[in-house]
Amino acid sequence: MGEQHGVERTVERTLGHLRALDSEPEPAPDRPLTLEDLYRQHRMRLVRLAILLVDEPATAEDVVQEAFTGLYRNWGKLRDARAAVGYLRTAVVNGSRSVLRRRKTAREYQPPHQADARSAESLAMLSAEHQAVVAALGELPRRQREVLVLRYYGDLSEAEISEATGVSRGTVKSTASRALDALQKILGVG
Repeated sequence: MGEQHGVERTVERTLGHLRALDSEPEPAPDRPLTLEDLYRQHRMRLVRLAILLVDEPATAEDVVQEAFTGLYRNWGKLRDARAAVGYLRTAVVNGSRSVLRRRKTAREYQPPHQADARSAESLAMLSAEHQAVVAALGELPRRQREVLVLRYYGDLSEAEISEATGVSRGTVKSTASRALDALQKILGVG
């Protein structure tokens, strides 16, 4: 169990480092939030989230653009700005899943895509240890990668991850544990 905590701390440091690099200032609450505000404030972070899930910047951009298009179509049905951010996050996760499903079908049982499509700037800012963790995340099954990325990069709670992925909180918890075990083996820790 102690070895898993070591891997968890390593993943948390790596994705927390990326999250800190991606932090965007919060808007001044002097007027109601608009779709344009949401786009300006959250687009890049959502693109980076999608890159961690699909490994291709161009595809990640498309996924996020589709999420914002869906938000635009449903703008009148939202409760508030917090609901809009949750909608976007869920749409990015679901859009990334769709991309991966289509890839799998198109490749017909070829090995999984390797995680190597990070931006030059973000990769250069990572230590060798962080780069190894990001590469290892790319080797995990889709759901395990989603749960760890949403937890440690998205800084979401189990309940928020459950909502974004459409699985129960118990499944989130057990998936995270299995993912950390798998990372421990991939990274050769312990």
